[in-house]
Amino acid sequence: MKTLKFVSTGLVTFAIVGLMAFAQQEKPQHEKAAHEKVAHEKAPHKKMDGREMTAALQACAKACSDCQRACDLCATHCANMLHEGKKEHLKTLATCRDCATMCSAAAEIVARNGPFSALIAEACARACGHCAEACEAFPDDEHMKFCAEECRKCEKACNDLVKQMSRK
Repeated sequence: MKTLKFVSTGLVTFAIVGLMAFAQQEKPQHEKAAHEKVAHEKAPHKKMDGREMTAALQACAKACSDCQRACDLCATHCANMLHEGKKEHLKTLATCRDCATMCSAAAEIVARNGPFSALIAEACARACGHCAEACEAFPDDEHMKFCAEECRKCEKACNDLVKQMSRK
């Protein structure tokens, strides 16, 4: 039974790899030349090589992951502050929770260089900017200060990625 499962898994993997290779066959030369001309006209900037893009994607994904954890921690802190009667933390509780969710999704999509990487990075940058602003309203609170710092780092990494992806 294990042998059958192993063989069927191997066949499925082989089929998927074959389909991917077939889908990525090189375009006819005239289509390729036309595409390169349009791409060059739209992007006069220096093209990024694969290593630069991979580094930018991974830097953004890491910043998003770090920010997600900081926002989750800060949301827990805000919930504790609410429990103590500090109602001014209600907004930051919601902001941090939503930002953490956005960052988590962005980290996953960007790490795999998904087709919506630039879109989620742009949205994540905006969410992080709003979250940082809300947390910066509490400059004497170390949890809030840390969250704001991580949000600003993530915001920058996401904006940098969006700029780089527009040049590729």
